[in-house]
Formats: sequence, structure tokens, C-alpha cells
Amino acid sequence: MRRECMTNLVKASAIFLLLSSFLSGQNTAQQSPVPKKPAEDYSGMYAFLRDGEFVQVTVEDAGRLTGFVSRYGDLESDRGAFLDQFFKKAKLDGKKLSFTTDTVHGVWYEFKGTVERGEGKNLGDEAYYVLKGTLVQYTTDANKKTLAKSREVSFKSFPQDMGTAPEKRD
Repeated sequence: MRRECMTNLVKASAIFLLLSSFLSGQNTAQQSPVPKKPAEDYSGMYAFLRDGEFVQVTVEDAGRLTGFVSRYGDLESDRGAFLDQFFKKAKLDGKKLSFTTDTVHGVWYEFKGTVERGEGKNLGDEAYYVLKGTLVQYTTDANKKTLAKSREVSFKSFPQDMGTAPEKRD
């Protein structure tokens, strides 16, 4: 009888160890690294070169960056027309931000800079964030010659409606 109790105790201990190691292994699997989101979400619209033009920046999961530049055309054929140039390549690494747009009508942009806190007091205020850096505008002429124009820029975030509750109606 004593021997039978010892055998059962050993079996129970083995099962307990097996279950606990299985459960701890499951727990570890559930704690696998999840892609980190940036500490700040810099998503939003930022002023571009002229009034009415803007850059749309969207920070997605795992810090992936998408967006586009919306600007007025400068050529005779597109003067005054609104042109959207989506990001071909874009990267956000901490506060360092860079993008290169697709080419539209022989023009594309490359930006390299940082996201900084601006003069806006509260999240959602104009200029709460500012994109500061170097913008290069590339233009390909009719002879397939590419010209580059570089300048230091500071693009302020547009004010955002932070989801105020609608007024109650009777």
C-alpha cells in the first residue's frame, strides 16, 4: 500500500511538472515581442510650401509611415491644378522622419528631418508638432535633365478637432 501511494505521488508530481512547464511555455509564447508603436503619434496634416498645400503624414502600426504631398501644379499644363504625390519611400525612426514622393509631371520631393514640438500648447493645436529639415525638389525637364532645388523648411501641423462631443438636442 505504501509503495502504491509513492507510485501515485510520483505520477502526480510528474503530471504537475509537465503541466506547469506546458503552461509556462504557453505564457512565454503569448508574451512574444509585439512591434513597438512610437511614443508619440505624429499623424496629421502639415502645411507645405504655399497656402492651401499640405503634407499628410500617417504613422501606422510598427512605426510604418505613409502619406502624401498635396500641392498646386507649376507647369503650363497643370498650373493651379491640385496634385497628390504619394510617399514612395518613408521612414520614421524615433523623431527622425524622411520621405520621397512619387514623380508627378516630372516633379518629386525628398524630405529629411525631424519631428519637433512646436509652439502649440495642446495636442490638436496648430503647430503642436513641426517637421523641420531639408526639402529637395527634383524637376526633370523636356530634355530629361534633372534639376535639384534644396531648402530648409519648417512645416507646422494643422489644428485638429480632437473629437469634442456634439451638442445635445432636445
